[in-house]
Amino acid sequence: MSNSLSLRTSMNSEAPQVEMYFFPYVGGGHQIPMIDIARLFASHGAKSTIIVTPTNALQFQNSILRDQNSGHPISIHALQLLDGAVSPDSDMSATPSTDTTVLREPLKLFLIEHKPDCIVFDMFHRWAAELFDELRIRRIVFNGSGCFPRCVKENIRKYEPHEKVGSDYEPFLVPGLPDRIELTRSQLPVFLRDKSGRSDRMAKDEEKSFGAVVNSFYELEPAYADYFRKEMGKKAWLVGPASLCNKNTTDKAERGKQADQSCLRWLDEKEPNSVLYISFGSKPSFAPGQFLEVAHALEASNYSFIWVVGKTFKDEERCLPGGFEERIKESKKGVIIRGWAPQLLILEHGAVGGFMTHCGWNSMLEGVCCGVPMITWPLSAEQFSNEKLVTDVLGIGVQVGSMEWMSFSSEKKALVVREKVEVGVKRMMSGGDEIVEMRKRAKELAEKAKKAVQVGGSSSIDADALIEELKSSKKMRVDSGG
Repeated sequence: MSNSLSLRTSMNSEAPQVEMYFFPYVGGGHQIPMIDIARLFASHGAKSTIIVTPTNALQFQNSILRDQNSGHPISIHALQLLDGAVSPDSDMSATPSTDTTVLREPLKLFLIEHKPDCIVFDMFHRWAAELFDELRIRRIVFNGSGCFPRCVKENIRKYEPHEKVGSDYEPFLVPGLPDRIELTRSQLPVFLRDKSGRSDRMAKDEEKSFGAVVNSFYELEPAYADYFRKEMGKKAWLVGPASLCNKNTTDKAERGKQADQSCLRWLDEKEPNSVLYISFGSKPSFAPGQFLEVAHALEASNYSFIWVVGKTFKDEERCLPGGFEERIKESKKGVIIRGWAPQLLILEHGAVGGFMTHCGWNSMLEGVCCGVPMITWPLSAEQFSNEKLVTDVLGIGVQVGSMEWMSFSSEKKALVVREKVEVGVKRMMSGGDEIVEMRKRAKELAEKAKKAVQVGGSSSIDADALIEELKSSKKMRVDSGG
């Protein structure tokens, strides 16, 4: 693959055209939405360049080529690593602690020769802000979540309500928020509990940035978008849901990695809202034996399902009951996916009536966009906050009862027993009055999401506003001879 994919076409726009660079993280949960956001800004006329490693570029180059053929000003620049350097992106499951400093020097060399009007960078590149400041490049931060979890985290840090409870499992109220939000100390990230300062560094980098690009839309969390901007004083542009830039089946199927679509034919034979879709993200961190509990619950509930188990466990016999796959195949009750799933295509299929999710921001947003209510099973990161948004604020989900924040290396991992999982599945898939109302709210949110990214919608307006601000600043520099 060449060092960059050059534009074959260009868009005519009023000079000066804004040039934006995007520097995504190497993990799929952060990389995929930033690629979508870069494509979104290109569709609004900004000249957009995605800076990645050659390995990462292979994951999405086809969609970029299709955008170029549609006349969008977008390209890829693949950083060439220095001799002996090892790329940090062997797959899509990099954790937040993955070291990406090997990209610093090749990025610096590129930016010295090519300076954009701004660079949108992922906060997990912890070294990047200092480099951009050194090169005097305007930086905009992307952290992969929405306004709600950031408001929750800020008020926990500010008021320390978790310090006032007697145990890890005693609920505490997060003060100062528009809604009543309760959490437990066991559900908080380690760095919030032990005050390690890891998150503080990223917060300081954000404070000094030009602002934040947020993968959300105003109608999803209006009170928290306002709180984030006004009470917390953050400059932010809500431009999502980013996944909605994938408008054709090919883009949706190839998003992240090429996915096997045979499960869609299986779905075609199912009744509307009769199938539960289960996925816990690209790198779930579960207690040994947890998938065994899930499997038993699914069989006991007797509802149809698609379950993305990924490649988390090497010893498959250890995590699934003996004969489980044979039984569900024979009864046509379930499908197990071990590779990458076409999640957008599955969620928008009419047969899917529920989504069991780890509450990662991307998955949660994709469920919202497809109007699918959720069974929430948070594991780590900001997922316990996201769960509260889904269940307590939006009213489109039911909790499975997850109580333990799990780091990727933690030995302490509590099981959610099969009885709790079965209760959650039956409650979601029963189609009772509660779920009918939940599904109605979910469908209304899906319509609001689609309108937000259309011309005149809140997210479209925010994207244009950022471009215009950058354009005005560029014109001032040009006029002043800067």
